[in-house]
Order: sequence, then structure tokens, then C-alpha cells
Amino acid sequence: QVQLVESGGGLVQTGESLRLSCATSTRTRTSYYMGWFRQTPGKEREFVGCMNWNGDITEYADSVKGRFTISREVGNNTAYLQMNNLQPEDTAVYYCAVGNYYSDFRSKILEAWGQGTLVTVSA
Repeated sequence: QVQLVESGGGLVQTGESLRLSCATSTRTRTSYYMGWFRQTPGKEREFVGCMNWNGDITEYADSVKGRFTISREVGNNTAYLQMNNLQPEDTAVYYCAVGNYYSDFRSKILEAWGQGTLVTVSA
């Protein structure tokens, strides 16, 4: 079973950038989708974006379009979430996930989840 290890969270100020990493324990199938969700206390986990492992299909939530970018490094089985122009409302625990289909990210039924990493954006 795939295991995911996240890193890269932290505390930044409004307008700054962060990059999250999500490393997989096994070689990632080209048919996989990898992506991120985020969650704040008392709210449901929210879809942020995802990408197929080929890199030719990406989807983002409207709230992050133009600011966040997902990429991957095939050689080390790692996906990245580059977050630019961060705003206080982006503060959340971010979870990476892997699934077989894009629809898995809409249903939130994923094959594996990362442990989560906290991103805090101060005003």
C-alpha cells in the first residue's frame, strides 16, 4: 500500500510563499492522481487541487487558482504544492493524497493520505 510523507509547512506572512512536498513510498503509477486537501477546525476537508502523474491534467479549487501550482518529480516519486501570495484564509492543515481517478478527489475517497502539515499565514 502506498504511504505518503509530507513536509514543508510552517508560518509565513501574508503575500509570502511556501512549497509543500509529498513523497510516496513506492514508485507511482502513471495512472495515479496526486493532490492536496486542506482542513481548518470545525470544517470539512476542502479540495485544493490534483494532477495526474503524467502531468498533463491538473485541477484546482477556484480559491487557489493562479496562486497554487502542483508539480511532480518523477525520479523521486514526489509531488509538490507551490503556494504563492498566501493569505490568512489559506491557514489550514494540508493533506496530500493519491487516487486512481480525478473523481476520487471529488468524492474524497482516496487510496492513501499523508499525515498532514500545518500552514499558518499571519496577517
